[in-house]
Amino acid sequence: MKTISKLLIDIGPLAIFFIFYSKNGLQPAILPFMIATIISVLFSYIMEKKIPIMPTVGAGIILLFGGLTIYFDNEVFFKMKPTIINILFAVILYGGEIMKKPLLKYLLGTAIKLQNEGWSKLTKRWIGFFIALAFLNEIIWRTQSTDIWVNFKVFGILPITFVFTLAQFSLIKKYQTED
Repeated sequence: MKTISKLLIDIGPLAIFFIFYSKNGLQPAILPFMIATIISVLFSYIMEKKIPIMPTVGAGIILLFGGLTIYFDNEVFFKMKPTIINILFAVILYGGEIMKKPLLKYLLGTAIKLQNEGWSKLTKRWIGFFIALAFLNEIIWRTQSTDIWVNFKVFGILPITFVFTLAQFSLIKKYQTED
C-alpha cells in the first residue's frame, strides 16, 4: 500500500498536468500542476514524517517557474524548468563531491549501503545524468513543438530515469556493504 501511495505521490502531479494539458493546453495546465505538486509534497511529508528534500526543492522551482509562466503569459519559463531543476541537482551533488560529503548517501543511505568509493562513483554518474537530461530538455523544447515537449516531459523523462537507475545496479552491487 505504501508503494502505491508513493507512486501516486510521485506521478500524480504529472498525470494532473497531462490531463489538463490534453483538454486545455499548456497555460491552463500549469496552475493545477502547481496545486497537485504542493499536495504531493504535503502527503509525502505526512507519510515520511520528514521534509522530502528533493521533491520540496522541485516543488519550489515548479511554483517559481509556473508562477512566472502564468504572470508573464510566457511558456518559455515553464519549458526551462526541467533544465534548471536538473542543473540544480547536478550542482548540489557536485558541491557535495567537492566537500567530500556524498549527498546521495544522505538521500539514499537508509535504502542502500555502499563503500565511499561507490557513493562517489554513483554520485558522479547522477551528476552526468542530470546534466544530460538538462541538455536533452533544452534541445527538445527549443527544436520541437509544445506537444512533443509535453510528451517528452510526461512520458520520456520518467522511463529514461528508470532505465538509468536500473543501469546503476551493477555499480551498487559491486560497492554494496552489509553495514
